[in-house]
Amino acid sequence: MILVTGATGNIGRELVSQLDAAGAAVRILVRDPVRAAALPGSAERFTGDLLSPRSLAGAVAGVDRMFLLTPGIGTEAAELAVTAAQAAGVRHIVLLSSTNVLGDPMPKMGLWHHAREEIVRASGIPATVLRPGGFMTNALDWLPTIREAGYVLDPVGPGRMAPIDPADIAAVAAHALTTGGHEGKAYEITGAELFTVAEQSAVISDTIGRTITARPVATPEEAVAARFPNGAPPALAEAVVEGFRLMRDDTEGLRTDTVEELLGRKPARFADWCARHAGVFRAAADA
Repeated sequence: MILVTGATGNIGRELVSQLDAAGAAVRILVRDPVRAAALPGSAERFTGDLLSPRSLAGAVAGVDRMFLLTPGIGTEAAELAVTAAQAAGVRHIVLLSSTNVLGDPMPKMGLWHHAREEIVRASGIPATVLRPGGFMTNALDWLPTIREAGYVLDPVGPGRMAPIDPADIAAVAAHALTTGGHEGKAYEITGAELFTVAEQSAVISDTIGRTITARPVATPEEAVAARFPNGAPPALAEAVVEGFRLMRDDTEGLRTDTVEELLGRKPARFADWCARHAGVFRAAADA
């Protein structure tokens, strides 16, 4: 039995579907069963919370493998989940981390991911760490400004990154959970193409047949508000501002071949992802 946390998120939804298609026995931990309605019916539902030891004890009962995704900037959920996994005899954890742990010195955005990695390593449970870069789905954060004024906010200028489709992160996670030899490994995962924000907006423009421009952010506060319109805790806001500054300075960008090496195929192209989401971008541009 595989337990998937974060099952209703961008990665979790894809992972549950892929594991189900592969015939794996899957249990999902969800706070709101309604949000899991679209997930495969064969996936066992367990209603609970990562911050509840009682919930976690029930969720991990009979589980031998776990996909661990904990939200926010804290480590309490990771600590509780690992403690429950130890008690239940879980034999393998696949942890979602971030390429932000690779910085030297490590940026603020990497600190809590690194702390979670250390919690898992100290548990004694064999683990695989996945360190994706920026998600293609982050482009959906641009919908409000596309809708309002036909542009995306650009906080990184000449900085380049290789965005990854969450479906490809899920595919690597499924591979690590269902095949051997991944214990003790850490995988950095990116897409195959490097882009500036302006170049990404150009791909969206080509996809939907509408002109979407990139406008530089006026202030760090505007950059944070665009990423977190409902506000962000001060520590997270500070990390986001630092992260954008570091990305602006990185005009080469990080790109890996991990997806192809593990799965025998190239990761999805940003243009392909945009084509699948063309309807939402076109609707925003035409609003």
